[in-house]
Amino acid sequence: MAMAAVGVGGGALGFLAPRRCAVSWSGGGAAVAARRRPLVAVRASYEAGVGVMATKVGMMTYFDPATGKPVPVTIVGFREGGNVVTQVKTAATDGYDAVQVGYHGVREEKLTRPELGHLGKASAPPLRHLQEFRLQSVDGYNPGQPLDFAELFKEGDLVDISGKSIGKGFQGGIKRHNFKRGLMTHGSKSHRALGSIGAGTTPGRVYKGKKMPGRMGGTKTKIRKLKIVKIDNDLRVLMIKGAIPGKPGNLLRIAPAKIVGKNIPKN
Repeated sequence: MAMAAVGVGGGALGFLAPRRCAVSWSGGGAAVAARRRPLVAVRASYEAGVGVMATKVGMMTYFDPATGKPVPVTIVGFREGGNVVTQVKTAATDGYDAVQVGYHGVREEKLTRPELGHLGKASAPPLRHLQEFRLQSVDGYNPGQPLDFAELFKEGDLVDISGKSIGKGFQGGIKRHNFKRGLMTHGSKSHRALGSIGAGTTPGRVYKGKKMPGRMGGTKTKIRKLKIVKIDNDLRVLMIKGAIPGKPGNLLRIAPAKIVGKNIPKN
C-alpha cells in the first residue's frame, strides 16, 4: 500500500492513500463508474423446495391413533390471505432463481404505496410479510399463484422451521450459557459470579466471543427436521412434533427439510 504526504500549514501529515482507490474527477461520471466495485455474485443456500409462512398457535398433546402414545405437538395455523407467490426471480433478470412469497392479508392502509405497487404487479392482495425461497428451478411458479400447504406437505414429512425466539432480556452466565455456580457454603464468596474472563499481561485483553452475561433470546432460530404429525384441512392447521421458536402468534417460516445428497446437491 502506497504512502502519501500532504502539506498542511507548512508541515507534512502522513496518511494511508491507496493508489488503487484514487479517482480522477476530470473524466466525469465514466471514470467513477469504471472504478466502482465489481458486482458480487449472490451466494445463499438453496432450499429443498418452496415453503410457506404460518403463525404459531400453541402446544398440546396428541395421542397417536396407532399406538396410543402421547406426542407433544405444536399447532401451526394460517391467517387470512394465505400464502401467495408475489414474484418469481430468474437468473436472467436477478442473477439467481427464487420464489418470493407473501403472507397475512391486511388492509391497504397498512402498507405503503411502493409495497402496494409491488404486490399489484403480481395481482396479489395486500400482504404484510414477504419472504423468498431460493431454488434450483422456478418452473411451474407464476406471480399471483396461491400456495396450499396441503399440496406442499403431507403427514410424515420433515420440515425446517425458523422463527424469532422468545426474548429473555439481560441474563447471567448460568442461565445464558449453562455455567456452573460456585459453592454456596464453606466461606465461598463466588456463588453465581462469572469468574475469570482471561489471562493476565499476555494477551492483556479479553478474547472476542467470550461467553459472558448479556442479552438472551429474541433472535432468529431454526429447528431442523421436525416431523409433521397431522394435517387438518378443516381447521387449516398443522400439528408438528416438538417445540417451535417463539410465543403464540409468532411468524414462522416452514420449508421442506434439507437433506444433503437427497434434495440438496453435495456441492
